[in-house]
Amino acid sequence: MPKVFRRVAVLGAGTMGSQIAAHLANQGIPVDLFDLSRELVEKARQRLAELKPSPIYTRDVLDLISPASFQDEGDLARLRDAEWVVEAVLEQLPVKQQLWQRVAPFLRPGGIYSTNTSGLSIRAIASALPEEARRRFLGTHFFNPPRYLHLLELIPTPDTDPAVVEAMRDFATRILGKGVVLAKDTPNFIANRIGCYGLMVTVRAMQEFGLGPDEVDEITGENMGRPKSATFRTLDVVGIDVMKDVADNTRAAVQDPEEQAAFTLPEFMRQLVERGWTGEKAGQGFYKRVKQPDGRREILVLDPATMEYRPRRRLNAPSLQAVRAIEDPLQRIKTLLAADDVAGRFAWEVTRRSLAYAANKLGEIADDVASIDRAIKWGFGWNAGPFELWDALGAAAVLERMERDGERLPGWLVEAIKTGPGRFYVEKDGRTLALAAGGEYVPVEADPRAIDVPLLLKRNRVVDRNTGATLVDLGDEVLLLDFHGPKQAIGPDFIQMVEKAVAEVEANWRGLVISSHVKPNFSVGANLMLMLLAAQMGEWDEIDAMVRRFQYANMKLKYAARPVVVAPYGITVGGGCEVALHGAQVVASAETYIGLVEVGAGVIPGGGGTKEMLLRAIENVPEVFSGKYAQTPGPATTDVMGRVNLQVLVNRVFELIATARVALSAAEARQLGFFRNTDRIVVNPDHLIHEAKQAVLALDEAGYRPPVRRRIPVVGDSGRALLELAAISMHWSGYASEHDLKIARKLAHVLAGGDVPPGTEVDEEYLLDLEREAFLSLVGEPKTQARMQHLLKTGKPLRN
Repeated sequence: MPKVFRRVAVLGAGTMGSQIAAHLANQGIPVDLFDLSRELVEKARQRLAELKPSPIYTRDVLDLISPASFQDEGDLARLRDAEWVVEAVLEQLPVKQQLWQRVAPFLRPGGIYSTNTSGLSIRAIASALPEEARRRFLGTHFFNPPRYLHLLELIPTPDTDPAVVEAMRDFATRILGKGVVLAKDTPNFIANRIGCYGLMVTVRAMQEFGLGPDEVDEITGENMGRPKSATFRTLDVVGIDVMKDVADNTRAAVQDPEEQAAFTLPEFMRQLVERGWTGEKAGQGFYKRVKQPDGRREILVLDPATMEYRPRRRLNAPSLQAVRAIEDPLQRIKTLLAADDVAGRFAWEVTRRSLAYAANKLGEIADDVASIDRAIKWGFGWNAGPFELWDALGAAAVLERMERDGERLPGWLVEAIKTGPGRFYVEKDGRTLALAAGGEYVPVEADPRAIDVPLLLKRNRVVDRNTGATLVDLGDEVLLLDFHGPKQAIGPDFIQMVEKAVAEVEANWRGLVISSHVKPNFSVGANLMLMLLAAQMGEWDEIDAMVRRFQYANMKLKYAARPVVVAPYGITVGGGCEVALHGAQVVASAETYIGLVEVGAGVIPGGGGTKEMLLRAIENVPEVFSGKYAQTPGPATTDVMGRVNLQVLVNRVFELIATARVALSAAEARQLGFFRNTDRIVVNPDHLIHEAKQAVLALDEAGYRPPVRRRIPVVGDSGRALLELAAISMHWSGYASEHDLKIARKLAHVLAGGDVPPGTEVDEEYLLDLEREAFLSLVGEPKTQARMQHLLKTGKPLRN
């Protein structure tokens, strides 16, 4: 079986088919995308370039998607080149069967074939294929959007060759970056069966409690360890019509009357579908954006009783106020479920019903609790799966409360909690075991490329720690600096641990990985609150010391005697970006959104980021360091003699920082210069720390030496004038405020090397001094402090 498919065909260029094709192309795999005509496929490709959030890493991946038509036998013949054919057409059994009958004669012998369906019978779809093809057929249930949602359910039939399942699992895990769960061929498989039941239970509870969708979403989002989209915003994104189909399909497929009742769609939701109010794609569903007469945009919410929209309102519940101040997601849930107010009672009601349903489906849809937990975490974005949550809340206490409320649970499960280990997960001989249907505990399948940092912490692999970070022994003489500051903001504790880590690694270890087990973001930047308070109190020496210490902590990383590999993921901005820029190598998650966004807070990058981006722009241009370069005002990258134009290289860095440009993928970060071509990109987030560790070992094995310090030629005062001219033009055009212009001038001063003639060579410490001086002068500005205050209060930049 192939480790990597060299060519894939996707049948169906609708929402799912086109985005599956896009995610394959993201990984560099050529795709033939089929639909009824090439024109339809071309339109789908255009939509991929316009969708938000983008399904593609960069626009050039679209070149790997080739249009093809079901109607053209010449195009169908291309299926023989496809090592994997995945179908993603309309979610109707006859449509899928007819398509497979149509393409069967063209399929590559020895290829793998699959259907993407959210819940139809895989065996029934496979019946349309010849017997030999059925051995190579399975279900591949991607979650929408495929680029961003981690889960892929693989559903074999009794006919599927186990080698086909293993080949798909390996490819999906390594190349597509998926968390793979093997599911049984039951209605809606695992994630949709449990997750959609939870959504339906929440809708019913809303009606029982007399609440509105907005009030329910206040309870069921992050306060319950779930995504911000909570319940009704999620339904709007998924599509209320899609939810209707899932509910109707499940209701028709299950036999239990109680379960049929649970999946019966409330009348008001059917009315929404009939009216075409199906959610975000229709412009309205449970929520609707409107423009008021004064030009202000407002989001209204549906009143299910009247089917009219009204302004949103907050739910008056003391418990919600209490949990907002709690950082730890599980502690938030515990606090909420213990509360005796409307929010607490509502949260317990939906939690109780969801946990009981998951428990009663064990054995039918999955063999063990780990499969259900992983499916819900990876498919629905919960912080913890149902049984992980149950354990965290106290399995025995939750069971007792559920029994008091009349829930019926499997006897073997009750016995395991009351008289057995008392948990769904147990540790034994260094392995994690999970409760399986029937009451036996089975080993949880471990991915050899995944490093479970919380598990290492439990197993006492801690070398040092403070409130901002922990040093963890990863084995093989590699140390991890695990960042876990408040809201992943860089403060004095993190900087102190960087200093300790470098000293410790240089003395006793082969190298250092800097990353974090805290999800979803690596770092939101520096601790603005500390900076703002110090500025408001006029403590300029303290600010100078803070910035200086961060700069030199990053320099210690850069010039450490042992290799330092930074493994960022998610939002990596400001100070987090600066840390990454100073590593010997970056091993980044494909979903890394990186940038130097300090202008939004009224300052410039002060931790060495401005200096480092200038170096990145010229480091691979040897002519710059040998003095064989030009400096001309035009946009040409070379002059008439073919010499590199240094000014253009500096201009690009200036624009990147002045506009707070953020790369929306690691691939784009490489194009913009935040990452080098030698830096690695890892698609599976579970593999990130493992791959970073391997990079450390490879650098050490190759005899790593820190970079040589170099003198840096700068564009000087005439180059600064050109940078300022660009900023003034933006200001005159209305794209930059007066304060933006002030910040841009400070940035230009640093990037140009200060008040020196063009061609002057300076060192890094000189540029760091310029950076720090600019940063300090801007922090003292009232408009900068207003930006910081607004950012802390709203999470959004203020353009004053």
